[in-house]
Amino acid sequence: MKPSHLHSVHPGEHALHGSVRSYTIGLLLSVALTVASFATVMTGALQNHAAIALVVGLCVAQLLVQLVYFLHLGTGPGQRGNTAIFACTGFLIVIVVAGSLWVMHNADLNMMPTEMSIERARAKD
Repeated sequence: MKPSHLHSVHPGEHALHGSVRSYTIGLLLSVALTVASFATVMTGALQNHAAIALVVGLCVAQLLVQLVYFLHLGTGPGQRGNTAIFACTGFLIVIVVAGSLWVMHNADLNMMPTEMSIERARAKD
């Protein structure tokens, strides 16, 4: 069986997966960003705030590399639907996390302090 029969993509159509070159570039970028983050923390060459800012920046770059090279999210005609679904999912996750934090914060504000006894709480009412 020829290797050309292993894929069902017809000539003129583009597969949704990447090439070996694309995966290799993604792998090399991911490894480089990971090594840069590790070196930033382990060498201690930067102050705490600068190191945190750099590691967060490298983290965002790593996220973008993963999305583009491995999940194939982009602006091309075949990827727009996937990108829109990914954006909506991210928006929903932000809503759920922010709502949960808001509820927990308000619950914490409305909790009875531990020093206050039940009798003192009843006397206040």
